[in-house]
Amino acid sequence: MGYKLVYATTNDEKEAERIGKALLKEGLAACVNTCPIKSLYKWKGKVCKENEMAMFIKTKAGLVDKVIERVKALHSYEVPCIVSLPIEKGYAKFLKWIDESTI
Repeated sequence: MGYKLVYATTNDEKEAERIGKALLKEGLAACVNTCPIKSLYKWKGKVCKENEMAMFIKTKAGLVDKVIERVKALHSYEVPCIVSLPIEKGYAKFLKWIDESTI
């Protein structure tokens, strides 16, 4: 079985917590870490600078599509950043815990 780290950004801490709690309650994630970040990006022809929250979502590879869809459905952004990164290796007991904590 494979594992993924889904990275997403949100508008603020409240939104990140709301999305994270939904993913956990629904069994789509084993853990969600959040941290404040400063983002520079181009949007509709303008360079923007915003404070955002980064989310690091640990899940099974087979759940990534559901995680992406759920984050998108709960998100306030028109085009949210939601990307999946492979977890190539990890501590076996931690990976087993992801299995046990998700659907």
